[in-house]
Amino acid sequence: MQDGKNLLIAIVLCLIVIVGWGYLADKMGWTSKPVPVAQQSQSQQAPQQQAQAAPAPAQASLPVFTPSAGRDLTVDTPLYEAVIYSGGGALRSFKLKKYQVGLAADSPLVNLVDPTTALVAPMGLVINSQPSWSTGQWSLETDEKGLALGPDQQGVLRLIGEVDNLRVVRELTFNSSNYLIREKVRVTNQSDQPRSVRVGYTAAADASNSAGDRYDAMRVAWDIDGSLKEESSASTLETTGIQAVGKIYWAGAMSTYFLTAVLPGDVNNVTVKGVMQQNVYRAAVEEPESLLGPGQEKELSVSYWVGPKVRSELQAVSPELAASVDLGFFHLIAKGLLWLLEFFHKYVHNWGISIILLTVLIKAVFWPLTAKSYASMEKMKKLQPHMTELREKFKDNKEQMNKEVMALYKTYGVNPASGCVPILIHMPVFFGLYQALLTSIEMRHAPFITYLPGTDILWLADLSTKDPLYITPVIMGVTMFLQQKMSPPATDPTQQKIMMFLPIIFTVLFLNFPSGLVLYWLVNNVLSIAQQQLMIRKFKAHAAAK
Repeated sequence: MQDGKNLLIAIVLCLIVIVGWGYLADKMGWTSKPVPVAQQSQSQQAPQQQAQAAPAPAQASLPVFTPSAGRDLTVDTPLYEAVIYSGGGALRSFKLKKYQVGLAADSPLVNLVDPTTALVAPMGLVINSQPSWSTGQWSLETDEKGLALGPDQQGVLRLIGEVDNLRVVRELTFNSSNYLIREKVRVTNQSDQPRSVRVGYTAAADASNSAGDRYDAMRVAWDIDGSLKEESSASTLETTGIQAVGKIYWAGAMSTYFLTAVLPGDVNNVTVKGVMQQNVYRAAVEEPESLLGPGQEKELSVSYWVGPKVRSELQAVSPELAASVDLGFFHLIAKGLLWLLEFFHKYVHNWGISIILLTVLIKAVFWPLTAKSYASMEKMKKLQPHMTELREKFKDNKEQMNKEVMALYKTYGVNPASGCVPILIHMPVFFGLYQALLTSIEMRHAPFITYLPGTDILWLADLSTKDPLYITPVIMGVTMFLQQKMSPPATDPTQQKIMMFLPIIFTVLFLNFPSGLVLYWLVNNVLSIAQQQLMIRKFKAHAAAK
């Protein structure tokens, strides 16, 4: 049993380190070092070779371009309302119709491109290091004011511009059933000389898109070679910024629940740069440089995701984009638990009840191991008088005392480590659920018991945030204390004192945890107490029968 107590203490210390590290890093100002600039590949050091067959001069093949004054174009779909500036195609606004800023019914819609963000022109093209929205001239192919899309409809906006003596055509396709915007970019060299061309795409989000705490921090993120990278340090992004070159699947600005990202059509030899400007997190994705002959045209493809981080919808685009929802080391367990939560939610329509049902299911699955652990604990209770005698008898010879204790275990068929097995299995489940509840947008603003019973005080109205009244973590601490009283005490006095403080330590740790996770741990404790009581009655009845 002593080994079991040591293991539990070690697990608790690990929990403190894992959970507390992020908090300490935020408070102390520790930041990660900027990502080193990757070595430029040979294909980026020199332009691509010119095409063998040169087309006719640009002046003969291109229609006359007539620029027009820029204006706002509204794209209205069942999922969002976007405003795009025709003078370059940059986003001016992007309101999500299914997500609100706060819990109140009249709370404004989440706007991923607020006026501050619009100043840095998200979704604007950068051509040969020039911002096309300010240095180029543009016109709209048709005279429409925007697009109004019904369910399962698509619409196209086509912008024509001249930037750095290059003809640029942007064809933006919007789909009413998802948050993905697809684009084809055609660049034509209008001069009579070969031209180097490099096209970049931008994504940005204001810091107000996140709660600003360690659970929901805004950051620049990107996927390079199938690996998720992040930089949330404002000081790093404001000074050195980040830069990486390689196989870039996507890059952008994101919070825990929302993402604005660029997905290049060709992921090879792509450069991503990330900075912070005027409290706006900004990422630029640049294609490799190419050489266009006189009148030659190059077509590029790119996509943008501007919306919530719903894992199933992101997965439909690409596995790499779905990885923006970071489920941590125990991601396989987290995915399984999320699937179960979603399954229960289909029937009960309440995420809090779904968490309770998941807890009951986990308890049922682990029942054989738990029963074995309780049986071992009961045997340990019977051995307590013998162990006290051995401790007194060999108090000056600890080595001999340990030998006698092990012999005692062997004589009575007790495995002191058997009580640790449920803990060892339960902790990965706990950490998997912790990450799942922390990162799943389904938990955002998901209510369990909206108001404190009998009052109009908001209580468990958002399972992704802490219990504002601290009721559930305090009750959880009480249930943990009851569990300690029902378990046999540690043989070592020092361990007894440590175990006595564990409920207090856990209560403090859980005060700021997402209330959904506290609910899980609380229900788990209540079920454990009920199981212990059941096993105690069973053992008493068995002893009486003998």
